[in-house]
Amino acid sequence: MSLSNLPPSFPFTAIVGQQQLKNALLLCAVDATLGGVLIRGDKGTAKSTAARALTAVLPPVERVAGCAFNCLPGQPVEHCAVCRGDAATISAPVPFVTLPLGATEDRVLGTLDLQRALQGEPNALQPGLLAAAHRGILYIDEVNLLPDHLVDVLLDVAAMGVNSVQREGLSVSHPARFTLIGTMNLEEGDLRPQLLDRFGLMVEVVAPRDKTLRADVVRRRLAYESDPAAYAAQWHVEQDALRARIAAAQTLLPQVVLSDALLDLISHLCCEFDVASLRADIVMHKTARAFAALDGRQRVTPDDVRAAAELVLPHRRRRKPFEQPGLDQDKLDDLMQQAGQAQEPQGNDGQDQSDSTSDSEDQSDGDDSLQVFAAAVVGEARQLKVDAPVNKVATLAGRRSDSGEANAMRGRMIRAVPDSNPASLAVGATLRSAVLRSAAEGLEEGAAVQLQAGDLHGKVKAGKHANLILFVVDASGSMAAQRRMEAVKGAVLALLTDVYQRRDQVAVIGFRGDKASMLLAPTRSVDLAEQGLRELPTGGRTPLPHALQLALQTLDQAIGTAPPLLVLLSDGKGNVALENGGDPWRETLALAEQLAARGTPALVLDTETGYVRLGRAAQLAQALGAECMTLEELTADNLALTIRARMAQ
Repeated sequence: MSLSNLPPSFPFTAIVGQQQLKNALLLCAVDATLGGVLIRGDKGTAKSTAARALTAVLPPVERVAGCAFNCLPGQPVEHCAVCRGDAATISAPVPFVTLPLGATEDRVLGTLDLQRALQGEPNALQPGLLAAAHRGILYIDEVNLLPDHLVDVLLDVAAMGVNSVQREGLSVSHPARFTLIGTMNLEEGDLRPQLLDRFGLMVEVVAPRDKTLRADVVRRRLAYESDPAAYAAQWHVEQDALRARIAAAQTLLPQVVLSDALLDLISHLCCEFDVASLRADIVMHKTARAFAALDGRQRVTPDDVRAAAELVLPHRRRRKPFEQPGLDQDKLDDLMQQAGQAQEPQGNDGQDQSDSTSDSEDQSDGDDSLQVFAAAVVGEARQLKVDAPVNKVATLAGRRSDSGEANAMRGRMIRAVPDSNPASLAVGATLRSAVLRSAAEGLEEGAAVQLQAGDLHGKVKAGKHANLILFVVDASGSMAAQRRMEAVKGAVLALLTDVYQRRDQVAVIGFRGDKASMLLAPTRSVDLAEQGLRELPTGGRTPLPHALQLALQTLDQAIGTAPPLLVLLSDGKGNVALENGGDPWRETLALAEQLAARGTPALVLDTETGYVRLGRAAQLAQALGAECMTLEELTADNLALTIRARMAQ
């Protein structure tokens, strides 16, 4: 099916509710320099629908038909053969390019045009997705799952607005300025901070809780799916009106004025919300002006600044680990009110901030009283590391370490090797081989170089994977003492911080009473892991064999996905046997030996305290082939979290 035969997208003006999301997208339509929108929310909340619907209400752009670089008329790219002549321009829709998660660097950046290179053309670039998105929208669904090597590419281009291709003998640059729109579900983990800051605006979307609105959403969606063209035609008047409004705002934007007093307010808000990035001040300034232009005004008001703050600041303010993005609306109200009261002494700001901080701390204390256990302060966790045999081809991979070369389908290229059937063609090495062979065979001058199977080379890539960190937490009565549980919680939070920074997967098993249970299935969201631990109930007996059995089943199911690390927090005093009614301690040791036999790296965190200790956790660690650390070591500043194990041969 050609693009012209595709059904029209869902009408932007037909989207029910989600006003903040629609505002954010419209603001980026008015000012393309805002940096784009990050849309966070649960599944089925119109994130992708709204993003794809935006292009239908954007005013068209002028371009030359057939131009792969989307050159600005009159400013052709040096290497654009189409625009270098006297080609006529046409009015075309704004480019909307989807970046697939599985895309290769060559497809994104561009690569050597093999056909033109064989004909002797120098700097023969085959443009990639970044060239196609120039002057348009680059859309990434589930952007938090984007591989690191593509994130690095986007960071470079977003910073410079230029895509530089330096590979396979090419040295080509072209403009790549686009609006970046990304959607994500927080359950799959967060974004790297560097990429998060590149999104000018961020919106949290949730499904409507009002039954009337939900029913209206369903009716409209079903009507669209039954006949997309007819449904889109019903909204053409509203769509045309919105398109005209955007065009008028784009024209008005250069005339919009933001006063110095409001600029001071913007900087004041950024400071009060502890925002480090100066990009926030700049984007807030632009966003407030875009709000005014969209409303048909030439002067920015304090309401525009407040609305801009709600889109610009939540994902940029400094946060504690596992703290969700967002703004304290009461604090924002106070700051805006203070700014509007010119007669109030400036020194009151500090007092009000102090009171606000105190209130926040009081509220936090109130929340802690509702928790099963709080967290003690611990030192910063050092990097989890796995030692493996040097002769092992596929080691315990993770974003902590390179994956095995033979298994790396994505990642950076480290070398090219001869391959008659390559999964990923190394264009430069292939061409060099063909040219050298042809020269050796006495190819006539001016004759085209012919490729042969023996010339083909494949890319060898080094990628990175995520580890699966499986926490098995003893919540039985033997660990019910408040101070001990606080220390355990603090230690786990230190571990989770390390997991978050390295984008590993995490799972949590808790055990108490008669059985163990999976509190959190494997996920990249450490926020969910922290919440599971926060709500972990305590008390009862210690079904340690059940916990190890469930851990074994979980790790078996994870085979082929993420290499596992097992972190067991227990004093080892298991007293609940499996269903066969055997001896709990012998069953514990037997299951530990099974885990050791499968080559599972592990760390045992001994939570036993007191003058008289049985040392069961140390014996359990020995059976697991794991390192054992005591509770005192966990609370020390020099917390060492090193797992030493060998992978199974």
